[in-house]
Amino acid sequence: MSSVVELERASDSGRRPLARCTGDAGAFLTTSWGRRPTLHQGDDPVGFGDLLSLDEVDRILSSTSLRTPSFRLVKAGEQIPESAYTRSGTTGSKPVSGMADPARVFGLFEDGATIVLQGLHRYHLAVTQFCRDLEVELGHPCQANAYITPPGARGLELHDDPHDVFVLQAFGTKSWEVHEAPGEPSREPMRAEIHAGDCIYMPTGTPHAASTQRSLSGHLTIGVHVVAWKDVLRDAVKVLEADPSLAEPIPAGWISDPEALGRELHERLQDAGSSLSNLDAREIVDARLERFLSTRLPLLRGALAEQVAIEDITDDSQFDRREGSILVIRTRDGMLIALLGDRRLEMPAWLEPAMRFIADAPTFRLGELSNVLPDRDSRAVLARRLVREGLLRPVT
Repeated sequence: MSSVVELERASDSGRRPLARCTGDAGAFLTTSWGRRPTLHQGDDPVGFGDLLSLDEVDRILSSTSLRTPSFRLVKAGEQIPESAYTRSGTTGSKPVSGMADPARVFGLFEDGATIVLQGLHRYHLAVTQFCRDLEVELGHPCQANAYITPPGARGLELHDDPHDVFVLQAFGTKSWEVHEAPGEPSREPMRAEIHAGDCIYMPTGTPHAASTQRSLSGHLTIGVHVVAWKDVLRDAVKVLEADPSLAEPIPAGWISDPEALGRELHERLQDAGSSLSNLDAREIVDARLERFLSTRLPLLRGALAEQVAIEDITDDSQFDRREGSILVIRTRDGMLIALLGDRRLEMPAWLEPAMRFIADAPTFRLGELSNVLPDRDSRAVLARRLVREGLLRPVT
């Protein structure tokens, strides 16, 4: 058995990420996802300003000692050498190179260079939260880069990406030219100037270009690494690879009798097909689900301070679920497995009623677990562990 707890809050507007990007998430998945590019003109008063602002870009570059390859500078489509905008130093007694030199970065920006913040989902909490919520909503891994372009800068040349893309305009404006996606009927390119809060979606392989920049622009590119059926089938083939007979060498001297090798291969393919059809498909899907929901980026902001706050807890202590938290409960072989998004916990099966209570209660008093977990000390131990694991946080 399993249960999935919905993410209750995904943005300052209260809307899930896909709805923020597309307006009507259900209609988008039915008519556009993987098929054709779409433009959604934002109707959210927050826009995407909660994810990225010029002030936040300034803070990241000027006060965090950001290092390459987490950022780079480009101009007119060409990479600017790192030596032109980075510096070296020491941390402790160890040399450190590739650190952002804010004065030179800002000088090159003023001279027309575009600042690219790469892998922003790894070090900017708002984007981390958004990407994790979006990838759990879609079931596909996501990443994020940010592009901050000054007025007058030349845009990107026509190119395509090896993954699906959501372009989120955070501030300023940018002009785009979007051609037909692979498999889409031939059409004239879509040309649009997008403003803060607007979003363009493009399936894998869609040719697109950004035109010469007329005003300051900051946008996020959310890359969605879509899992294809061949990836899931590969999981099934890996199960077959455990068969020791497949590790046997093909016959020596097969070159002199390739027909014999072909006949034997044909027999083995028939056997493999029969074995594949007899595999438990749900087990393979479950293994992928557990892998996916235990390898997402962590959301542990505040967890260090919260650990200090839980030493003296009582049945009157109040707890709530961490924002954006995930809890999927599964039982197997007498064990309880809790998937928290970034990790997998194994627990005794007798904790299942308590964990299901927590899954259904966004806020609760610890003593409320007494009906499903009678021992007071066990309740305290469970609460402390779930705070340390980042699922719960004490309400002060």
